[in-house]
Amino acid sequence: MTNTVTRFYVTLDRGILAEAMRLTRSRSKRETIAKALAELVKAERRRALADSLGSGVFETTEAALRRRRHVPASS
Repeated sequence: MTNTVTRFYVTLDRGILAEAMRLTRSRSKRETIAKALAELVKAERRRALADSLGSGVFETTEAALRRRRHVPASS
């Protein structure tokens, strides 16, 4: 995936945008939207991974994933 910028116009609820800016401590609408999209992608990837656990697509357990996450990478 390349890091390209797409300019577009969108209509958003001002109240929700203001609350999102406050909660994320973002300085701009653009920063708020970028953070929201990044969080959405991470959440959907986690959901997809959780859905595939036990399905045979990804052979591991939740406990093994948690152990691996906390092991520092060797250099």
